[in-house]
Amino acid sequence: MPAADTVDAFHRGRFHLVQPKGGGHRSGMDAMLLASLVAAEGLISVADLGAGAGAAGLAVASRIEDARVLLVERSPAMADYARKSLALPENSYLAGRVSILEADVTLTGRARLAAGLQDEVHDHVIMNPPFNDASDRRTPDALKAEAHAMEDGLFGQWIRTAGAIMKPGGQLSLIARPEQIAEIVGACGKRFGGIEVTALHPRPGESAVRILVTAIKGSRARLVLRAPLVMHEGAGHRFSAFVDDLNNGRAAYPRLGRTRAKPSLTPAAS
Repeated sequence: MPAADTVDAFHRGRFHLVQPKGGGHRSGMDAMLLASLVAAEGLISVADLGAGAGAAGLAVASRIEDARVLLVERSPAMADYARKSLALPENSYLAGRVSILEADVTLTGRARLAAGLQDEVHDHVIMNPPFNDASDRRTPDALKAEAHAMEDGLFGQWIRTAGAIMKPGGQLSLIARPEQIAEIVGACGKRFGGIEVTALHPRPGESAVRILVTAIKGSRARLVLRAPLVMHEGAGHRFSAFVDDLNNGRAAYPRLGRTRAKPSLTPAAS
Protein backbone atom coordinates (compact mmCIF):
# COMPACT_ATOMS: atom_id res chain seq x y z
CA MET A 1 0.00 0.00 0.00
CA PRO A 2 1.52 3.39 -0.97
CA ALA A 3 2.51 5.64 1.93
CA ALA A 4 0.00 8.22 0.69
CA ASP A 5 -2.90 5.79 1.24
CA THR A 6 -4.60 4.46 4.35
CA VAL A 7 -6.78 1.40 4.91
CA ASP A 8 -9.60 2.27 7.28
CA ALA A 9 -12.01 -0.10 9.02
CA PHE A 10 -15.77 0.56 9.02
CA HIS A 11 -18.69 -1.25 10.66
CA ARG A 12 -16.33 -2.45 13.39
CA GLY A 13 -14.05 -4.09 10.87
CA ARG A 14 -16.68 -5.74 8.67
CA PHE A 15 -15.31 -3.90 5.64
CA HIS A 16 -12.30 -1.72 4.85
CA LEU A 17 -11.70 1.28 2.63
CA VAL A 18 -8.54 2.45 0.85
CA GLN A 19 -8.41 6.25 1.01
CA PRO A 20 -5.91 9.02 0.19
CA LYS A 21 -3.95 10.05 3.26
CA GLY A 22 -4.20 13.76 3.96
CA GLY A 23 -5.66 14.54 0.54
CA GLY A 24 -8.77 13.99 -1.52
CA HIS A 25 -12.13 13.29 0.06
CA ARG A 26 -11.95 11.01 3.09
CA SER A 27 -15.17 9.28 4.07
CA GLY A 28 -16.50 8.98 7.58
CA MET A 29 -19.73 9.17 9.51
CA ASP A 30 -21.67 11.03 6.79
CA ALA A 31 -21.27 8.04 4.49
CA MET A 32 -22.33 5.59 7.19
CA LEU A 33 -25.48 7.57 8.02
CA LEU A 34 -26.32 7.80 4.33
CA ALA A 35 -26.00 4.03 4.01
CA SER A 36 -28.31 3.54 7.00
CA LEU A 37 -31.17 5.15 5.04
CA VAL A 38 -31.39 2.02 2.88
CA ALA A 39 -33.72 -0.01 5.10
CA ALA A 40 -34.51 -3.07 3.01
CA GLU A 41 -34.21 -6.83 2.91
CA GLY A 42 -33.77 -9.31 0.13
CA LEU A 43 -32.42 -8.78 -3.36
CA ILE A 44 -32.16 -5.04 -4.07
CA SER A 45 -30.23 -2.90 -6.52
CA VAL A 46 -28.58 0.25 -5.16
CA ALA A 47 -26.73 3.01 -7.03
CA ASP A 48 -24.33 5.23 -5.07
CA LEU A 49 -23.91 8.47 -7.02
CA GLY A 50 -20.66 10.34 -6.46
CA ALA A 51 -19.40 7.32 -4.57
CA GLY A 52 -15.82 8.46 -4.06
CA ALA A 53 -13.84 5.54 -2.65
CA GLY A 54 -17.14 3.69 -2.14
CA ALA A 55 -17.76 4.02 1.60
CA ALA A 56 -21.55 4.41 1.55
CA GLY A 57 -22.17 1.79 -1.13
CA LEU A 58 -19.88 -0.71 0.58
CA ALA A 59 -21.64 -0.02 3.87
CA VAL A 60 -24.98 -0.92 2.27
CA ALA A 61 -23.50 -4.14 0.86
CA SER A 62 -21.93 -4.94 4.24
CA ARG A 63 -25.25 -4.65 6.10
CA ILE A 64 -27.62 -6.10 3.48
CA GLU A 65 -26.24 -9.41 2.28
CA ASP A 66 -28.35 -9.58 -0.91
CA ALA A 67 -27.81 -5.96 -2.00
CA ARG A 68 -26.21 -5.37 -5.40
CA VAL A 69 -24.44 -2.01 -5.44
CA LEU A 70 -23.22 0.17 -8.31
CA LEU A 71 -20.61 2.77 -7.33
CA VAL A 72 -20.79 5.73 -9.73
CA GLU A 73 -17.82 8.10 -9.61
CA ARG A 74 -16.61 10.73 -12.10
CA SER A 75 -13.04 11.07 -10.83
CA PRO A 76 -10.74 8.33 -12.21
CA ALA A 77 -8.48 8.75 -9.16
CA MET A 78 -11.31 8.20 -6.66
CA ALA A 79 -12.78 5.35 -8.71
CA ASP A 80 -9.36 3.72 -8.52
CA TYR A 81 -9.54 3.94 -4.73
CA ALA A 82 -12.84 2.09 -4.88
CA ARG A 83 -11.19 -0.60 -7.01
CA LYS A 84 -8.35 -0.88 -4.48
CA SER A 85 -10.93 -1.26 -1.72
CA LEU A 86 -12.75 -4.06 -3.54
CA ALA A 87 -9.42 -5.82 -4.11
CA LEU A 88 -8.68 -6.01 -0.37
CA PRO A 89 -8.86 -9.56 1.00
CA GLU A 90 -11.04 -8.27 3.85
CA ASN A 91 -13.67 -7.21 1.30
CA SER A 92 -13.66 -10.39 -0.78
CA TYR A 93 -17.18 -11.29 0.40
CA LEU A 94 -18.46 -8.00 -1.08
CA ALA A 95 -16.58 -7.97 -4.38
CA GLY A 96 -19.09 -10.09 -6.28
CA ARG A 97 -21.98 -7.79 -5.39
CA VAL A 98 -20.34 -4.41 -5.98
CA SER A 99 -19.40 -2.89 -9.34
CA ILE A 100 -17.80 0.44 -10.30
CA LEU A 101 -18.82 2.80 -13.09
CA GLU A 102 -16.75 5.85 -14.05
CA ALA A 103 -19.40 8.31 -15.19
CA ASP A 104 -20.49 11.91 -14.74
CA VAL A 105 -23.73 12.00 -12.75
CA THR A 106 -24.80 15.19 -14.55
CA LEU A 107 -24.97 13.58 -18.00
CA THR A 108 -28.36 13.54 -19.70
CA GLY A 109 -30.19 11.64 -22.43
CA ARG A 110 -28.15 9.48 -24.77
CA ALA A 111 -24.88 10.56 -23.18
CA ARG A 112 -26.06 9.24 -19.81
CA LEU A 113 -27.20 5.95 -21.34
CA ALA A 114 -23.95 5.59 -23.26
CA ALA A 115 -22.01 6.13 -20.03
CA GLY A 116 -23.78 3.14 -18.46
CA LEU A 117 -26.45 4.88 -16.37
CA GLN A 118 -29.48 2.96 -17.60
CA ASP A 119 -33.15 3.84 -17.16
CA GLU A 120 -35.24 2.44 -14.29
CA VAL A 121 -32.96 -0.32 -13.01
CA HIS A 122 -32.34 0.55 -9.34
CA ASP A 123 -34.53 0.17 -6.25
CA HIS A 124 -32.50 2.71 -4.26
CA VAL A 125 -30.29 5.63 -5.23
CA ILE A 126 -28.10 7.18 -2.54
CA MET A 127 -26.00 10.32 -2.80
CA ASN A 128 -23.70 12.52 -0.77
CA PRO A 129 -23.49 15.56 -3.08
CA PRO A 130 -20.81 18.25 -2.72
CA PHE A 131 -21.58 20.43 0.31
CA ASN A 132 -19.79 23.71 -0.26
CA ASP A 133 -20.89 26.58 -2.45
CA ALA A 134 -18.45 27.12 -5.30
CA SER A 135 -17.78 30.66 -4.01
CA ASP A 136 -16.49 29.34 -0.66
CA ARG A 137 -12.75 29.31 0.01
CA ARG A 138 -11.30 26.50 -2.06
CA THR A 139 -8.87 23.90 -0.78
CA PRO A 140 -5.57 23.60 -2.68
CA ASP A 141 -6.12 19.82 -2.88
CA ALA A 142 -7.68 19.14 -6.30
CA LEU A 143 -9.49 15.93 -5.33
CA LYS A 144 -10.89 17.47 -2.17
CA ALA A 145 -11.98 20.61 -4.01
CA GLU A 146 -13.84 18.57 -6.61
CA ALA A 147 -15.56 16.48 -3.96
CA HIS A 148 -16.73 19.45 -1.86
CA ALA A 149 -17.63 22.22 -4.34
CA MET A 150 -21.35 22.58 -5.13
CA GLU A 151 -22.07 24.22 -8.46
CA ASP A 152 -25.34 26.02 -9.17
CA GLY A 153 -28.12 23.58 -9.99
CA LEU A 154 -26.07 20.52 -9.12
CA PHE A 155 -28.74 19.10 -6.80
CA GLY A 156 -31.24 19.34 -9.62
CA GLN A 157 -28.89 17.54 -11.99
CA TRP A 158 -28.08 14.74 -9.55
CA ILE A 159 -31.70 14.22 -8.52
CA ARG A 160 -32.80 14.22 -12.18
CA THR A 161 -30.34 11.40 -12.85
CA ALA A 162 -31.51 9.54 -9.74
CA GLY A 163 -35.08 9.73 -11.01
CA ALA A 164 -34.07 8.45 -14.43
CA ILE A 165 -32.13 5.38 -13.26
CA MET A 166 -34.58 4.44 -10.48
CA LYS A 167 -37.58 2.16 -10.79
CA PRO A 168 -41.04 3.65 -10.14
CA GLY A 169 -41.59 3.53 -6.38
CA GLY A 170 -37.84 3.50 -5.73
CA GLN A 171 -36.25 5.43 -2.88
CA LEU A 172 -33.90 8.40 -3.08
CA SER A 173 -31.67 8.97 -0.03
CA LEU A 174 -29.19 11.74 0.57
CA ILE A 175 -27.29 13.62 3.25
CA ALA A 176 -26.74 17.38 3.02
CA ARG A 177 -26.42 20.60 4.98
CA PRO A 178 -29.55 22.12 6.56
CA GLU A 179 -29.39 25.26 4.40
CA GLN A 180 -29.75 23.10 1.29
CA ILE A 181 -33.21 21.80 2.16
CA ALA A 182 -35.11 24.25 -0.07
CA GLU A 183 -32.97 23.39 -3.09
CA ILE A 184 -33.41 19.67 -2.44
CA VAL A 185 -37.21 19.91 -2.13
CA GLY A 186 -37.34 22.04 -5.27
CA ALA A 187 -35.17 19.58 -7.19
CA CYS A 188 -37.43 16.67 -6.18
CA GLY A 189 -40.27 18.53 -7.92
CA LYS A 190 -42.85 16.17 -9.35
CA ARG A 191 -40.38 13.29 -9.67
CA PHE A 192 -40.29 12.48 -5.96
CA GLY A 193 -42.79 12.82 -3.14
CA GLY A 194 -43.19 11.53 0.39
CA ILE A 195 -40.10 13.53 1.35
CA GLU A 196 -38.92 12.81 4.90
CA VAL A 197 -36.33 15.08 6.50
CA THR A 198 -34.40 14.36 9.70
CA ALA A 199 -32.15 17.01 11.25
CA LEU A 200 -28.92 15.75 12.79
CA HIS A 201 -27.80 17.72 15.87
CA PRO A 202 -24.41 17.37 17.60
CA ARG A 203 -25.96 17.75 21.08
CA PRO A 204 -29.26 18.81 22.65
CA GLY A 205 -29.76 22.55 22.20
CA GLU A 206 -27.21 22.83 19.37
CA SER A 207 -28.13 23.66 15.80
CA ALA A 208 -28.36 20.92 13.19
CA VAL A 209 -25.23 20.26 11.12
CA ARG A 210 -26.68 17.79 8.61
CA ILE A 211 -30.04 16.66 7.26
CA LEU A 212 -30.99 13.15 6.17
CA VAL A 213 -33.51 13.13 3.33
CA THR A 214 -35.48 10.32 1.72
CA ALA A 215 -38.14 10.47 -0.99
CA ILE A 216 -40.08 8.05 -3.18
CA LYS A 217 -40.23 8.23 -6.97
CA GLY A 218 -43.76 9.00 -8.10
CA SER A 219 -45.20 9.44 -4.60
CA ARG A 220 -47.69 12.24 -3.93
CA ALA A 221 -47.40 12.04 -0.14
CA ARG A 222 -46.68 15.22 1.81
CA LEU A 223 -43.35 16.26 3.24
CA VAL A 224 -42.64 15.11 6.81
CA LEU A 225 -40.18 16.67 9.27
CA ARG A 226 -39.13 13.81 11.52
CA ALA A 227 -37.94 13.92 15.11
CA PRO A 228 -34.28 15.01 15.20
CA LEU A 229 -31.36 12.70 15.77
CA VAL A 230 -28.84 13.79 18.43
CA MET A 231 -25.32 12.50 17.85
CA HIS A 232 -23.60 12.80 21.23
CA GLU A 233 -24.66 12.06 24.78
CA GLY A 234 -23.79 14.77 27.29
CA ALA A 235 -20.75 16.99 26.86
CA GLY A 236 -18.40 14.27 25.63
CA HIS A 237 -17.85 12.73 22.23
CA ARG A 238 -19.64 9.46 22.90
CA PHE A 239 -22.33 8.76 20.32
CA SER A 240 -25.88 8.09 21.39
CA ALA A 241 -26.69 4.39 21.29
CA PHE A 242 -28.90 4.57 18.19
CA VAL A 243 -26.53 6.81 16.22
CA ASP A 244 -23.67 4.47 17.11
CA ASP A 245 -25.71 1.55 15.76
CA LEU A 246 -26.36 3.45 12.53
CA ASN A 247 -22.69 4.38 12.21
CA ASN A 248 -21.55 0.79 12.67
CA GLY A 249 -24.11 -0.95 10.49
CA ARG A 250 -26.01 -2.59 13.31
CA ALA A 251 -29.26 -0.80 12.45
CA ALA A 252 -31.01 0.96 9.58
CA TYR A 253 -33.02 4.17 9.69
CA PRO A 254 -36.33 3.22 8.04
CA ARG A 255 -38.87 5.63 6.62
CA LEU A 256 -42.02 6.48 8.54
CA GLY A 257 -44.22 6.44 5.42
CA ARG A 258 -45.92 3.31 4.20
CA THR A 259 -44.57 3.75 0.68
CA ARG A 260 -41.17 2.10 0.37
CA ALA A 261 -38.92 1.01 -2.43
CA LYS A 262 -39.82 -2.46 -3.64
CA PRO A 263 -37.04 -5.05 -3.99
CA SER A 264 -35.87 -6.33 -7.34
CA LEU A 265 -36.88 -9.76 -8.55
CA THR A 266 -33.66 -9.97 -10.53
CA PRO A 267 -30.30 -8.19 -10.14
CA ALA A 268 -29.86 -5.01 -12.15
CA ALA A 269 -27.32 -5.12 -14.93
CA SER A 270 -24.08 -3.43 -14.02
